Amino acid sequence: MATHHHPQLELLTEYAAGTLSLAQLACVSAHFNYCDDCQRTAEQLQDVGAALFEAQDAAPVGDALLNAVLARLDEAPPLSYGKPRRSENGVPALLQRLMSGDFSDLAWRKITSALSIAYLKTGDPNYEFALYQIKAGGTIPDHDHRGSEMTLVLEGGFSDERGTYHPGDFTFRQASEAHAPRALPGQDCICLAVLDAPLRFTGWKHRWMNPFLTLHAG
Repeated sequence: MATHHHPQLELLTEYAAGTLSLAQLACVSAHFNYCDDCQRTAEQLQDVGAALFEAQDAAPVGDALLNAVLARLDEAPPLSYGKPRRSENGVPALLQRLMSGDFSDLAWRKITSALSIAYLKTGDPNYEFALYQIKAGGTIPDHDHRGSEMTLVLEGGFSDERGTYHPGDFTFRQASEAHAPRALPGQDCICLAVLDAPLRFTGWKHRWMNPFLTLHAG
């Protein structure tokens, strides 16, 4: 499947280094299900990082730090990242596991007449990991964010002032970047969104909702 919008090299470098948050790692990993090129780039960056690490001189480690690391070896991580793969219904397997069912089984919260949100748990206390459903042809009102926003299209598609996005396409927006995504006609758009602060409507018609829009992290 051809994709046209991808994580920036900086994000892929952070992915390879393991410095993204858990929820952001999951979102970038889900993009790899659609894009072999980005996955290959991340693997190459990991190889470069491993080579640089091996070239460093060994540093002494105190007993306390060593014991703390050894004690964590048996801990079960909240998410695991094997080779990205898609389930039979086309949804990334990692996301399918978090959903424990299909899109229709989720508890969708209606935000506006065109937008509903279903919140998922990743174990990341600082980032919201949610699915956004926009009715076919519907628009999310003009809004910006108090923090960053990663978005990955899963079904359907949407357009905004930057372009048009289809399944597998990935976008990243910094705080205060405003937009009004409109779902493409013919099919509801379902996106994965990862935020570290709630969205904020900028138009007068929906601004009253802002105090009720809180971050659902964890």
